[in-house]
Amino acid sequence: MTDDQFLLDVMLGKLATYLRFCGYDTVYAQDENIEADDALKQFAESEQRRLVTRDRELAARTDGALLLETRDVADQLAELAADGVSVGFPEEPTRCSVCNGLVRTLGEEEDRPEHAPDDIDPVWQCRACDQHFWKGSHWERMGDIVAGVGETDHNSL
Repeated sequence: MTDDQFLLDVMLGKLATYLRFCGYDTVYAQDENIEADDALKQFAESEQRRLVTRDRELAARTDGALLLETRDVADQLAELAADGVSVGFPEEPTRCSVCNGLVRTLGEEEDRPEHAPDDIDPVWQCRACDQHFWKGSHWERMGDIVAGVGETDHNSL
């Protein structure tokens, strides 16, 4: 099991997006159509991923699992940080928030999607699903939430 590869159960979809933006290789169980506890446990073990769950029983019987108590994504990030997961927002994305694929920077000569603002640079594209990303208001909001994790009193969770 590695500390930088996660499997998140179906209750943690929003957290999966944040961990991917933070650069973590994060599989979301719903994307893989995995809901049964035994299947989650087996997938985590076979893929050597650390299971992150809100299910007490599942966490108790899965080696290395991280049990989250809260529902709010900022609080969940703070719980992960308290458990030793480095939570920080990168200068540039490395993973697609949609599919977990790796992203690449579009070259100046490459076509940008029509909906991308002309004054935004760089633009990234997922190598797996072709989704495009750029630093806009969504990036800033997510960055503010991640930055706030360092300001959270982890002992109060």
